Amino acid sequence: MARIGLFFGTNTGNTRKIAKQIKKRFDDDTVADPLNVNRVTAEDFAAYDYLILGTPTLGEGQLPGLSSDTEAESWEEFLPKIEDVDFSGKTIALFGLGDQVSYANEFVDALIFLYDFFSDRGANIVGAWPTDGYDFTTSQAVVDDKFVGLALDLDNQADQTEARLNAWLKLIAPDFDLPL
Repeated sequence: MARIGLFFGTNTGNTRKIAKQIKKRFDDDTVADPLNVNRVTAEDFAAYDYLILGTPTLGEGQLPGLSSDTEAESWEEFLPKIEDVDFSGKTIALFGLGDQVSYANEFVDALIFLYDFFSDRGANIVGAWPTDGYDFTTSQAVVDDKFVGLALDLDNQADQTEARLNAWLKLIAPDFDLPL
């Protein structure tokens, strides 16, 4: 089994696309194939000590799920299945997708739901990302003047995705013992 689990929730497929880009950078012993959280069990998820988790932000700052009009279950339905899991000793890095122009008041807000959920269950969250270079009004995902994970905007700054992803992976590499 790979050392690092790579899981995502999605609506349009963009978060899956980023998860696949992350996977391409590593061999199968290092990072597992990306899996949508609507296709895994709590046991599959909890089997990893290192996790990279991705989510888009929908509507008014929501996690993807049936109440936000996604076509399939996602994070909203999966998190209750793992709410009794102790994540102490696990290291988690988060990445989120959002639109800082059309949704300037809730840019990548969904990240904070994952951050709070896993922090409350003992996980070590790594990979805080600077807010420099973004043009948004407010985000719940900003803690201590940084996003709680990598923030990507494929709608308005797609040309910066590759560089941001590479820099973020280098940032989390020491915490995940990644070969970068």
